[in-house]
Amino acid sequence: MVNKEFFAALDAFEKERRISKESLIESLEAGMISAFKKEYGETRNISVNIDENKQSIKVYSYRTVVENDDVVEDYDKEITLEEAREIKSTYNVGDTVIEEIPPEEFSRIAAQTAKQVILQRLNDIKKDMVVNEMNDHQGEIVSAVIRRIEQGTVYVEISSNQMEGVLMLQDQIPGEKYEVNDTIKVFLKKIRTSSKGAQVVVSRASAGLVRRLFENEVPEIKAGLIQIKSIVREAGFRTKIAVYSEDPNIDATGACIGNKGVRVNEIVGELGGEKVDVILWCEDPLEYIARALSPAQVLMVRCVEDNKTATVIVPDDKLSLAIGKNGQNARLAAKLTGWKIDVKPQSSLGITEEN
Repeated sequence: MVNKEFFAALDAFEKERRISKESLIESLEAGMISAFKKEYGETRNISVNIDENKQSIKVYSYRTVVENDDVVEDYDKEITLEEAREIKSTYNVGDTVIEEIPPEEFSRIAAQTAKQVILQRLNDIKKDMVVNEMNDHQGEIVSAVIRRIEQGTVYVEISSNQMEGVLMLQDQIPGEKYEVNDTIKVFLKKIRTSSKGAQVVVSRASAGLVRRLFENEVPEIKAGLIQIKSIVREAGFRTKIAVYSEDPNIDATGACIGNKGVRVNEIVGELGGEKVDVILWCEDPLEYIARALSPAQVLMVRCVEDNKTATVIVPDDKLSLAIGKNGQNARLAAKLTGWKIDVKPQSSLGITEEN
């Protein structure tokens, strides 16, 4: 049954499927044990030894020697002294009789059982490998092909390993259209397991997606010359990202925006036109809060350190810009800086530009 071609086939399978030979041999052994148990009894003590060096497969059955038929409780596990001594005259009560079973004795049903067990174990190994690979890439961006859409949930196939990913409603960019067979970039959010197996949860709405897009688009970020200090997002509408460089010769915001906005525009395009404000991080909260309300002009900032609240004064005609639609700009600025921000018009102080 065993020859060089058999073990050569294991080598080829290992390279083709990227499954270690040790795992293949373990699967083969488990499958053969199941097959022999089906043939000789489910309670039978069976072991299989696949020796790659000797290029051999040995199957053994183990039974304990008992006095006679009167004390035998399970013929799959026990053998009488008389029967044992027919095999070997030196056996005594309590000894273990080891019998080699020729693989040729496989029945068709037993062989089919072995095949099913082996294939199932190999599938499990492959799934585990893919899950581990996905865990290694968690928090990264990958390309995926949309395979189906069910009740608003988008199911994608991750291009690198054909694993299924799920893009739920809360992880989609509002207003973005998804069509079957479209290729999209998704953020690997997490791996979740259930009775049905492992599934990759992906996102288009995560702030992590924007972070990775900037890291991929701006070499200075990838090289560590520019740091992303904070990033907040309301997907489909606006993102604010605060960047900083310890090197005074590096223009952190300029590098992120790019010449004539080429870098940030590339990211905006990937996000379907979502507005992206690139802000220079500053240790001074007064200055940082003023910058965070971009694109609005800020006249004055007053901070109360005890409760981290800030009052921001803007020109009357810039009030709606500073607050943003439905308070979005001020809300994102507050999340970015970690301060509670109250935006007020200049006229609220009784001061006008003429004064």
